[in-house]
Amino acid sequence: MKVIVVGCGRVGSTLAGLLAAEGHDVQVVDRRGQAARRLPDSPRIRFHEGNGFSRAVLRAAGIEHADAFVAVTSGDNSNIVCARTAKETYRVPIVLARIYDPRRADIYCELGIPTIASVRWTVHQIHQMLLHRHLSPELSFGNGETLLVRSEVPDYLIGRRLTEFDVDGEIRVVEVTRAGRSLVPAHSTPARAGDLVTFAVAATALGRLRGFLDKELGT
Repeated sequence: MKVIVVGCGRVGSTLAGLLAAEGHDVQVVDRRGQAARRLPDSPRIRFHEGNGFSRAVLRAAGIEHADAFVAVTSGDNSNIVCARTAKETYRVPIVLARIYDPRRADIYCELGIPTIASVRWTVHQIHQMLLHRHLSPELSFGNGETLLVRSEVPDYLIGRRLTEFDVDGEIRVVEVTRAGRSLVPAHSTPARAGDLVTFAVAATALGRLRGFLDKELGT
């Protein structure tokens, strides 16, 4: 992916290094030029000095071709302005923002921008959401170790028991929305076309769940 990270503090620099080590191209923006010292030496990371809502700076960072945009500055106001600019002006497919004041979470929600609040798991959660962007968490517990995610049931599972998804200690089907009505599936409940399934999943098992959802019959 081509990712723009606005904010080069502890979270932004760590996230940039993690993504670059995995082969992604990362453009980092921070208004403080000295913040670049936090970044690891990597040909996949490029630093830009300036504000993350400056269109000139964002264009220099290649926002027209960005796959994802992450705002992790030290201020909620800056993060929301940056995130809105990326989402509404440049239509970046994935936009995530860090939030310090949970009372502002509703603002982000109304704008359709997923937020990450807890300092201890900000990097991990953003990383997981970027890698598994089709499995955006509906709710998280603790420090993000357990998540609730929703997905349409894949075609290969139609007619089979929903509990076939269960992996002890990692993945469990906890709810199904069918024809607009919610139900807690029994052990024998079969999947039907159009089902929207809610999974309780360990954050470390998101890749495994994605593998299940991407699986096709006979593979």
